[in-house]
Amino acid sequence: MDSISVNKFRDNLKSFVEQVVSEHLPLKVTRRSGDDFVVLSADDWAREQETLYVLQNNDLMKQIAASMVSNVKNKGYKPTVEELNEITGI
Repeated sequence: MDSISVNKFRDNLKSFVEQVVSEHLPLKVTRRSGDDFVVLSADDWAREQETLYVLQNNDLMKQIAASMVSNVKNKGYKPTVEELNEITGI
């Protein structure tokens, strides 16, 4: 994660915001007196929150682990070509 001073961030706000949104990389902004903060796009924030929800949900993690075991053993549900096309939007 890149890090810049709050003065540099303030002076180049628009370009830094565009960089964070387009590159999907957070930007740490440091301050002399006060806590640092991180700039993150709304889409990336939502994605992080969803990931945290899944990781904190024991039932979902058990389902994922069971699916991985089935996949490794080459067992379990295999979608048809039509189902895959519907899933991927082709």
